[in-house]
Amino acid sequence: MGRLFGTDGVRGVANADLTAELALGLSVAAAHVLGEAGTFAGHRPVAVVGRDPRASGEFLEAAVVAGLASAGVDVLRVGVLPTPAVAFLTGALGADLGVMLSASHNAMPDNGIKILARGGHKLDDALEDRIEEVYEQHRTGAPWDRPTGSGVGRVKSYEEGFDQYVAHLLGVLPNRLDGLKIVLDEAHGAASRVSPAAFAAAGAEVVTIGAEPDGLNINDGCGSTHLDLLKAAVVEHGADFGIAHDGDADRCLAVDHTGSEVDGDQIMAVIALAMRERGALRADTVVATVMSNLGFKLAMERAGITCVQTAVGDRYVLEAMKSEGYALGGEQSGHVIVLDHATTGDGTLTGLLLAARVAQTGRSLKDLASVMERLPQVLINVPDVDKDRVTTSAELTGAVEDAERELGATGRVLLRPSGTEPLVRVMVEAADIEQARAVAQRLADVVKSALG
Repeated sequence: MGRLFGTDGVRGVANADLTAELALGLSVAAAHVLGEAGTFAGHRPVAVVGRDPRASGEFLEAAVVAGLASAGVDVLRVGVLPTPAVAFLTGALGADLGVMLSASHNAMPDNGIKILARGGHKLDDALEDRIEEVYEQHRTGAPWDRPTGSGVGRVKSYEEGFDQYVAHLLGVLPNRLDGLKIVLDEAHGAASRVSPAAFAAAGAEVVTIGAEPDGLNINDGCGSTHLDLLKAAVVEHGADFGIAHDGDADRCLAVDHTGSEVDGDQIMAVIALAMRERGALRADTVVATVMSNLGFKLAMERAGITCVQTAVGDRYVLEAMKSEGYALGGEQSGHVIVLDHATTGDGTLTGLLLAARVAQTGRSLKDLASVMERLPQVLINVPDVDKDRVTTSAELTGAVEDAERELGATGRVLLRPSGTEPLVRVMVEAADIEQARAVAQRLADVVKSALG
């Protein structure tokens, strides 16, 4: 069996790769593994379970809840809420684990299972490996040790989670948002109610788009992966700026008043300077990934802020932050982690902090984001290739070396297998956009031929 857990939980096409049987079995395995690790010692275990609005989340949630309860875990069903809300509630309620059902920015047919440890933190690799091992043992015939009678888990809805999470978000804000007009694109996803409620409560005039989830329209031409609707809406409504989330609202991208995109690097730069100003940026350091634009690193250096780089994936950003005690980190894609207030990327919190900076300074988002200059960067996703051979293909290695020689000190190349999809990402950065496009396309062609 190949590894089920990717960089962000278990994902696949719902009811094909990710079945009810798999969801139930993984949930039981997780309960047993956390039990043997001592997580449940001395008390009756409790889990928080939430989901995004995908239609498949309904049956997958039922399977996860059934699995946990059958293993003796009491379950609090919080319903449709963002991933960071489930993480927050797992910690705030003292739960032993949390489970979020979402495939984030992926298309509607996909879904995913993300298991969180006590405190709302992601599981480490060793626990994920052990869960897979136990799941496989029992899938192939080993009987479960099942509780009976009063030992089985109880299940109840926990509707208070919505208000608790909104109150948490508002409590983090350094100042109100009165006077701002903001367009919110909710991707017909998990933040469709939470995000507008939080921004409005903070004083902003809110215009919403993509906030009518029907189970089938999540991420469909809207949200952080499709910004055209938001750009048009910001200009049409004369808004100060716009915020876009993905399906589970753990990321945030923005659009300024002119309709120009403000990416995760620029958002982090603005928030880093705001946090440094109020003494909240510990060690004057921000954590980013190797995918962050070189312009971000240069901007931070000019401001006297150190930029620590990690592998791609918010879990690696989080690991670096936790190990050194840093307060801010994130990715160009809009995953931003403010560790004092969240254990994972939180798109609503990020958007609120960005808005707070605009309100506090009286400067436009366009002006604030100009603190960094984005160097031309081209990203091409090459699908349907053997992503596991990226580092072992001699043909591909030679092509990368040739590209690096051509770019010299003015650019860089990064090839990365996706952790959640069957594709390879080719990123090329150069001082000239045409050169970046040409080199990226050439490398993408080699990836296709060498790994296809």
